[in-house]
Amino acid sequence: MMDRIKDDIRAGRRISEEDALLLLEEGGLALLGQLANEVRKRLHPDNEITYVIDRNINYTNICISGCKFCAYYCAPGDPSGYVLSRDELGRKLEETLALGGRQVLLQGGLHPDLPFEFYEEMLSFIKGYGIHCHAFSAPEVVHFSRISGLDVEEVLERLVMAGLDSIPGGGAEILVDRVRESVAPRKATTDEWLEVMEKAHGLGLRTTATMMFGHVETPEERIEHMSRLRELQDRTGGFTAFIPWPFQPGNTAIETEPATGHDYLRTLAVSRLFLDNIPNIQASWVTQGAKVAQISLFFGANDFGSTMIEENVVAAAGVSHRLSEDEIRNIVRGAGFEPVRRRMDYTRIREDE
Repeated sequence: MMDRIKDDIRAGRRISEEDALLLLEEGGLALLGQLANEVRKRLHPDNEITYVIDRNINYTNICISGCKFCAYYCAPGDPSGYVLSRDELGRKLEETLALGGRQVLLQGGLHPDLPFEFYEEMLSFIKGYGIHCHAFSAPEVVHFSRISGLDVEEVLERLVMAGLDSIPGGGAEILVDRVRESVAPRKATTDEWLEVMEKAHGLGLRTTATMMFGHVETPEERIEHMSRLRELQDRTGGFTAFIPWPFQPGNTAIETEPATGHDYLRTLAVSRLFLDNIPNIQASWVTQGAKVAQISLFFGANDFGSTMIEENVVAAAGVSHRLSEDEIRNIVRGAGFEPVRRRMDYTRIREDE
């Protein structure tokens, strides 16, 4: 069986869910790395590793979702809750531009009291700085639909008119409702998350997709998550990248040991082998640190992600890795690749831009 799967991968044939599960559970780490590296080279023969300079801006930490895996949110009425003022947001944008950033990743909690117009006005404010708005996860869009009475497509159309450029893949966690009901029962369902992405792709928006693993899901459910993404990508082609990252249990309501680097690399490699229609796989140095992230470049990853001028959510779980642009470029070169700055859609940024 394993020999047949290896032959299929090397011939460029699509592997099944059953094949992917066998690789995840029984494939040797060296074999997985070798196969994923071969696929990466086939898809990206230029020997380049891309990265982006941007900032994660959390416009509020007040949230009614109550996800068990989140160490960052505050319930309504908590004195440590906040909503960024326009002055604060403006300062963050100016700093991002000064550091060479071209985009911001904008996400927040599901705030019960902010009207939909607040989000439209915030997008318009950000666009006034001439910066790309990679904003609002699918659960946020579902929340906007609920508070506004608009359907998802209408919400997206209005957000685009206000300045939305693309959508991050956050809030996917594991796209299996058994898992979602256990860890995030008040959040968007699997079908709702996928609907937002499909509607976004239909409007011409590009999006990413994530997977937070290593909590209550089974190996079969990791593969089911990837399969739902692959099915949607077959229909729309709208995902630019897949970003798998391990759950960080510190300061959360889920008691488990953090996923090991071994588990991370196995899962990363299988994602490269299974997601044959998603062009880019992103390393997660924010959760894994620089060394494992560097190794991940030989396990299927062709993108090093963001410089993360600001990151709050993972840091709240007690994990705080920081890398400057120069450090990212040195790590990539140290692995034998050429680092190249990119935009959200993976077009390259020339040195003189």
